[in-house]
Amino acid sequence: MDQLIPIINKLQDVFSAIGQSPINLPQIVVIGSQSSGKSSVLENIVGKDFLPRGSGIVTRRPLVLQLYNSSASVPVEDAKDAETVEEWGEFLHLPGQKFTDFNEIRREIEKETDRITGKNKGISNKSINLKVFSPYVLNLTLVDLPGITKVPVGDQPVNIEEQIRDMCTEFISNPNSIILAVTSANTDLANSDALKMAREIDPDGQRTIGVLTKLDLMDDGTDAMDMLQGRVIPLKRGYVGVVNRSQADINSQLSIRDSL
Repeated sequence: MDQLIPIINKLQDVFSAIGQSPINLPQIVVIGSQSSGKSSVLENIVGKDFLPRGSGIVTRRPLVLQLYNSSASVPVEDAKDAETVEEWGEFLHLPGQKFTDFNEIRREIEKETDRITGKNKGISNKSINLKVFSPYVLNLTLVDLPGITKVPVGDQPVNIEEQIRDMCTEFISNPNSIILAVTSANTDLANSDALKMAREIDPDGQRTIGVLTKLDLMDDGTDAMDMLQGRVIPLKRGYVGVVNRSQADINSQLSIRDSL
């Protein structure tokens, strides 16, 4: 499968360039409500801060994130500082440019998003393709989609919720995709927008993985075991619980690796 992923990624790049996808390619599609911790889950997978942050809809175009496991420039156990191991990103729309500063990757995502959607928090189904090379990642292809919202803000179109749901439905309807449904553990699982949407497309839960975030923010006396063991909403592929960095950790620029 590792040998196939680079081929799949090249096909994705071609399909993005021509604006259509005649083949349903394997990929992991990440969906969740705003403030569900979806961006933090993706950054934990990569091990880097690189996604735009802020209030309202931050992800406004599909981000096709192609991860490549690369050999470290020095053996990890010999590195005095793990950050010295070479990691970089490359954008499809900027061929030949290597981004070693992941803050620059964040700024480029924001810039490229605004170029297509403007600054009014609207959305577009035209994807941004980003390759990340790192010795700390697995060979994976993930698609990050806009967080599901209920109420338009500012100049957003009145049907913004419908637009986002239509986009998410289009991606998760691919029968070769795995759905990563991100939900806050401190909310009622039965009200999860991500799980509800996944169930509409994948009613038997055959290709849905539930991700429960904010386990550390659950009320005293509550227990996530019923949710994690699938006794509330069963999924064939089960659930994974995660604790992301707090907002205070992010504000103090505590790195993901230091927080583990």
